[in-house]
Amino acid sequence: MDVFPDIGALTGSGDLARVVGSLLTLTLVIACMMLLISAAAWAISHAAGNHHGAAKARAGVFVSLGGAVLAGGGAAWLNFLIGLGPSL
Repeated sequence: MDVFPDIGALTGSGDLARVVGSLLTLTLVIACMMLLISAAAWAISHAAGNHHGAAKARAGVFVSLGGAVLAGGGAAWLNFLIGLGPSL
């Protein structure tokens, strides 16, 4: 028995998919911008000898990488779980 969720049966599912896609794109763009800014701040702070600022900027780099991985991997994880569901 093949059982799959029918997302198209929901009213307005096309609009919802566009909104989610737009939010995902916005999240990835912001994460990339945050990565660039934090990496530049990390380099400048380290070169200037400001260890506290370098530590904060390094944390910003890791947070932006984590956000990009979570946002980008969310759709793949959801598709994996939807595919895994019928086999349970």
